[in-house]
Amino acid sequence: MSIFEDEPEKKPVAHEVGGDLSLLSVDELKERIELLTAEIGRLEEEMTAKQSSKNAAESLFR
Repeated sequence: MSIFEDEPEKKPVAHEVGGDLSLLSVDELKERIELLTAEIGRLEEEMTAKQSSKNAAESLFR
């Protein structure tokens, strides 16, 4: 029994910004583009929600 068995396994990183892309296939590159495009959409949605909240709060204090 190892002392490290209780440590959770680290999930592999799907994409590392700035990482070496030369070993990836065209299909792997397409998958990463899809992953990052979806993440950009998620970030933009969150930014829009926060901006709406900020605008609503600012309008209360005008």
